[in-house]
Amino acid sequence: MAKVELKQPIVQEISEYIKDAQSVVLVDYRGLTVAEDTQLRKQLREAGVTYKVYKNTMLNFAFKGTDFESLAPALEGPSAVAISNSDATAPARVLAKFAKTAPALEMKAGVVEGTFYDAEGMKSIAAVPSREELLSKFLGSIQSPITNFARVLNQIAEKGGSGEAAAPAAEEAPAAEAESN
Repeated sequence: MAKVELKQPIVQEISEYIKDAQSVVLVDYRGLTVAEDTQLRKQLREAGVTYKVYKNTMLNFAFKGTDFESLAPALEGPSAVAISNSDATAPARVLAKFAKTAPALEMKAGVVEGTFYDAEGMKSIAAVPSREELLSKFLGSIQSPITNFARVLNQIAEKGGSGEAAAPAAEEAPAAEAESN
């Protein structure tokens, strides 16, 4: 069998992974211990991210003609690839968080939703909260005024009625002040 025929299934596998990917991040994993690498893989798997180590030439062939072709210049030295099909910021978030405990891990570059980012850009992408976090913050901000309105209505009801009953009491207070002067 020729070498090209042996490499074709690997390139096809990479192409399948990146076909519907929202983000692809390249990392330099040199210097990670086996325990650190195992922990990193576990965290990425829990976040729904595929993490694989491939030869740069295989990645280069798979990236050609796709949105991820701009990653080709970053394919120098050992490279691992983190791919997410569901959450565009998940690979960057998990990798950046893990890099704080394992400084040997280095993000090289990435493509998020069709836009190329260098290492610094990927660090800023990592700061973006997940979709679920953003939705919960949004719902919380929508719910807050409604909750406050309901609380005010509840207080009025507990005091025994409408706002009209409070108005005459307010009118009597200035009269009482005038009598005391």
